[in-house]
Amino acid sequence: MSVSDPLGDMLTRIRNAIGRKKNTVSTPASKLRARVLDVLKTEGYIRDYSQVDYDNGKSELEIELKYYEGTPVIREIARVSKPGRRVYVSVKSIPQVANGLGVAILSTPKGVMADHEAREQNVGGEVLCQIF
Repeated sequence: MSVSDPLGDMLTRIRNAIGRKKNTVSTPASKLRARVLDVLKTEGYIRDYSQVDYDNGKSELEIELKYYEGTPVIREIARVSKPGRRVYVSVKSIPQVANGLGVAILSTPKGVMADHEAREQNVGGEVLCQIF
């Protein structure tokens, strides 16, 4: 089955796994998904992730979800820029998520990064998703 929005599919898998209180969730591997997971790990929203390679040439990313005293660390996770409507922002208009408590993940010319890091490096780009 082909997926028209691979990143949106990964975010939905994470959202569903958190709703079911799962410890791990797997998703097909890609470079963009891995970069977004790097940001989620750096910001403390997931424990870790690892890539699992199979014999048929396909690979998956195993994501370890993070909980604090039984409640998930990720309260909300939402896709902003979708295949039908891309959302680009300049460095001056990068959104604040939950008054700075959340994180917006951007795809910039300097790579995939969190909103505060994009402000520091003075680059804008495509807003991929928001996490709180």
